[in-house]
Amino acid sequence: MLPKEIIKEIKEKESNIKSLIFVGCGASIADLYPAKYFLEENSKEIRVSSYTANEFNYATPKSVNSNSIIITASLGGATPETVEATIKAKKLGAYVISLTKEKDSPLAKANPDYLIVHGFGKNYASKLEKMTIALQLAVEVLNQFEGYDAYQEMLNGFNKIYDLIEESVLSVVPQAKEFAATYKDEEVVYFMSSGATQNVAYATSICLFMEMQWINSGNFHAGEFFHGPFEIVEEGVPFVLFMNEGKTRPIDSRALTFLQRFGAKVTVLDAKDFGLSSEISKEVIDYFNPMLLTAVMRVYAQQLAEARNHPLTKRRYMWKLEY
Repeated sequence: MLPKEIIKEIKEKESNIKSLIFVGCGASIADLYPAKYFLEENSKEIRVSSYTANEFNYATPKSVNSNSIIITASLGGATPETVEATIKAKKLGAYVISLTKEKDSPLAKANPDYLIVHGFGKNYASKLEKMTIALQLAVEVLNQFEGYDAYQEMLNGFNKIYDLIEESVLSVVPQAKEFAATYKDEEVVYFMSSGATQNVAYATSICLFMEMQWINSGNFHAGEFFHGPFEIVEEGVPFVLFMNEGKTRPIDSRALTFLQRFGAKVTVLDAKDFGLSSEISKEVIDYFNPMLLTAVMRVYAQQLAEARNHPLTKRRYMWKLEY
């Protein structure tokens, strides 16, 4: 079923949805963040939150009941904490929607009310299906339960974002190679962004760099940068800044100005450079930055892995130990 049909069916069963909770771990909880951000900013009535799966399991919010929708996500569908959260949410009477790329995974077998199997391996755009579908679900919740004036603009954006991703990733290979050569020997790299893209910085830091490259990393909101982290800035300290188009761009710009002022080593991935505003309405552009910039960063990460002779699939502990 499509997101629109899923939410329509839920509304036919329960017209008084009071809360929507996003649940996942690692990159998956980060992929759900743009949807949370969108709904949190635009909903006037629905309570919105997100939980890392084991916190949901151990400190389950009291709002989980038949008046709530829970969206769980796990790329391969085998994350034990997320599977448990799906089962728990079902037992508490919530309407559960699960996202995974594996139709026969443990997550699928946890029997969510709705299972959406998304792509991943075909191309860079397919790697962003989970994030995009979660946002589509959030848009449908808002529009069907409260109404949303920019609904058509969002639909137009969904129709264009995948093609823009594919065009963008093809154009950045030279810059990605340069990034890899420049950053391959760094011992620590910091990541920043704001708005709907905040958790792109988070996922890049904890997954692509710490998990997949064993490079120490930190990440923080570009606004929070000035409330502690900026004290580490000096000449040559490596940063990556994801620059948004839309309402929070001044926050990113302020951070960039400070980094340049003190000679930090900065790579900027700017949605403006890839023509986001030429394809997406300014009314909704904020919510499409994360898909585009995540895809571009994947190209950079792949080139870094090749330059370091350290494949993105290499692990010390994950998939090898019980923990």
